Amino acid sequence: PLVLSLFPLDVSGATSNKMPQEGNFKFHQYQVVGRHLPTENDANPTVYRMKVWAQDAVRAKSKFWYFLRRLRRVKKANGQILAVNEIYERKPTTVKNFGIWVRYQSRTGYHNMYKEYRDTTLNGAVDQMYSEMASRHRVRFPCIQIIKTATVPASACKRANTLQFHDSKIKFPLTRRMARPSAPEFRTLYKATRPNVAMV
Repeated sequence: PLVLSLFPLDVSGATSNKMPQEGNFKFHQYQVVGRHLPTENDANPTVYRMKVWAQDAVRAKSKFWYFLRRLRRVKKANGQILAVNEIYERKPTTVKNFGIWVRYQSRTGYHNMYKEYRDTTLNGAVDQMYSEMASRHRVRFPCIQIIKTATVPASACKRANTLQFHDSKIKFPLTRRMARPSAPEFRTLYKATRPNVAMV
């Protein structure tokens, strides 16, 4: 169950489209808009917008009701969904620094945490966060709530794992360079000498 934010909106109308998902990610970011059903006392109820990460739009709506009935006196039985839209990355080919504020439940209690990741998309950074929380802290997916996400400029980054990449002259070693034959006829299954794969 993940929630990014909750805003009261002043819009009306209901639109819900089934859209293609972005990238080969397990979790996608959705914007879900809903409200309480209109009544005689309140013909124009407050509209709420929530951003959640889920595998598909159906589970995104389920998480929307999960959090809304805890934050407001609105549940699925007396509410309606106005729109479900997937949020796509504006520049999915540019590497960015993402900050993620999370609240998670461990074996001993609830904790707050701030994480930083480098990725081309926010969905990729969220995937990294889930993998790291499962491996380092043994925290399962239902026990994590995303409080906030942001694109962090290089000057505001804090974590050493992110700062090590902020170098204009950064170099990555080629640890296994093997000379390939110039033509297919020179390929052989066995070599007379062991190939040297050290860095040149």
